[in-house]
Amino acid sequence: MTPPGVTAGGHESPPPGVGAGGRPYDEDRLLDVVHRQFERAAAYLQIDAGLRELMKAGQREFVVHFPVRMDDDSVRVFEGFRVQHSISRGPAKGGVRFHPEVEIEGMRALAALMTWKCALMNLPFGGAKGGVRCDPTTLSPGELERITRRFTWEVAPLIGPEQDILAPDVNTDEHTMAWIMDTYSILKGYTVPGVVTGKPLEIGGSLGRTAATAQGCVFAIREAAIHLGLDLEGATVAVQGFGKVGARAARLMSELGARVIAVSDSRGGVMHEAGLDVEAIQAHKAERGSVTGAPGTEAVTNTTVLELPVDILIPAAVERQLTSANAAAVRARIVAEAANAPTTPEADDILGSNGVFLVPDILANGGGVTVSYFEWVQNTQKLFWNEEDINNKLDSVITKAFHEVLSIARATGVQMRTAAYMLALERVATAKQVRGVFP
Repeated sequence: MTPPGVTAGGHESPPPGVGAGGRPYDEDRLLDVVHRQFERAAAYLQIDAGLRELMKAGQREFVVHFPVRMDDDSVRVFEGFRVQHSISRGPAKGGVRFHPEVEIEGMRALAALMTWKCALMNLPFGGAKGGVRCDPTTLSPGELERITRRFTWEVAPLIGPEQDILAPDVNTDEHTMAWIMDTYSILKGYTVPGVVTGKPLEIGGSLGRTAATAQGCVFAIREAAIHLGLDLEGATVAVQGFGKVGARAARLMSELGARVIAVSDSRGGVMHEAGLDVEAIQAHKAERGSVTGAPGTEAVTNTTVLELPVDILIPAAVERQLTSANAAAVRARIVAEAANAPTTPEADDILGSNGVFLVPDILANGGGVTVSYFEWVQNTQKLFWNEEDINNKLDSVITKAFHEVLSIARATGVQMRTAAYMLALERVATAKQVRGVFP
């Protein structure tokens, strides 16, 4: 018998066409996409209507406006955000990004994704996200440091190792985390390494953190390949987004014997049917700023990379890359989402109908937050682990989560994304119910 909400073709019928804030649903709005994915999964669970709305709405939001003295001695006012979607299972956890398009609605969506990701990995965290609206490419290192420190000062009442732990995201890195940690520690009067993760090793960072998101994605791909009977030795791979995560994922897949035939970044892509030399492509990008023009390769577009006939496609760029407009052209056997929300619900349906096995973002890129949790634990215990231990622990967490999701998908007939959301939502709902309602 076909489960309710699932058609005989195997894809889930969409919920009513209402988006965030009661407006018409829009596939191009990230918050609408996240809410629709939530509703699809919630329809299979016995969650009280009031609790469902609370889980979707989130916990609290903080908007700050702060001055920063620039290098030319002028003063500019910047806008920053911190959204804590859930603290039911533990402190909030999520990245902080610097980008011209940072805005509150996007932070709401990404904070919710962090909640579901942490719950799926069974970590004792809730979800958060934050950032500053700015263009880092136009700012000096000194200006970036002053922006980071003042933003930290503004959100300090909300953050801390037992409240909200920050991490690197778009246009932020371990240096940004060091500035945040130092500023927060000055405010407290003692060193507080656990306020951030993804920081330098010299001040309490963790081995394995830099490659964790890509490593977790590859562990998930390995399990998907085993499930489908696909031999990774010689399997073909395309990667959209040859950045911090995508480049590492490409290298790790190559080390497993897969043939990476195409990669791309924001300026374009390259391919070579016999397989790219991933290290050479990385060196070319480090020198030229893009993979484009790498010797011995053929130029391709970002769109083309998504449509190549490969065994494994890794979207590792930005949101909403696979939509109703192009999903039918995807010819990969496995799509593993290293990026956050690269696929819309409409594209999910198309991919499912075409037999594409999708490893959803909250599973495929859960390695980053998992090793962030390991870093937080090490900071708390003042006891550090070696990289082999960390990778073994990460492998165990990702593998367990993959098979839990696969089991739900097979038992109910839903897609992997909906199964992942079902498990995550159930865990968050249970935590809220156990804690009760105050007063």
